[in-house]
Amino acid sequence: MDLTVKTLEGKDAGKVSLSDAIFGLEVREDIIARMVRYQLAAKRQGTHQSLTRGEVSRTGAKMFKQKGTGRARHHSARAPQFRGGGKAHGPVSRDHSYDLPKKVRALALRHALSAKAKAEELIIVDNLVANEAKTKALAGAFAGLGLTNALIIGGAELDANFKLAAQNIPNIDVLPVQGINVYDILRRGKLVLSKAAVEALEERFK
Repeated sequence: MDLTVKTLEGKDAGKVSLSDAIFGLEVREDIIARMVRYQLAAKRQGTHQSLTRGEVSRTGAKMFKQKGTGRARHHSARAPQFRGGGKAHGPVSRDHSYDLPKKVRALALRHALSAKAKAEELIIVDNLVANEAKTKALAGAFAGLGLTNALIIGGAELDANFKLAAQNIPNIDVLPVQGINVYDILRRGKLVLSKAAVEALEERFK
């Protein structure tokens, strides 16, 4: 698959040949969905917790005598059936993450990249370098490329000026190539890869 390489100014900078094993797969939405669920589960804090009957602050004394009242037999006011008592079977702090095979994770990333290529939402730029850390100038360049909602992936090291200039632009995410992931690819409209990022991805999936 051949794509035209653009500069940040919107000019053509030649062509690049993309590997069909990474960008030309028949998209499997089920694999992508598995990966998204895996990522979202790992992002959950899991700090939700209610108080059990052993944790609420109430007296532990017997409510009233066992016999002679005509009422049901009760002991502690901390029991779940009473107002102010503990919660039975409530949420507890836990880790929501689970394992997903490494091969499935790698395959999901390739299918996400292929999905963007198939939808014509993939843009290749020659390099991600800004002469100065000016958000206004970079926002103008993005507007020229039609980028209003995009994930931008650079090489192993991001240009400091580019990163600073891009961080205040709404709906634009900038990551180094080692941070690329399925969830961020799907949550943004366009995917922008630098030539260095393409080379790193093709090396990674050899």
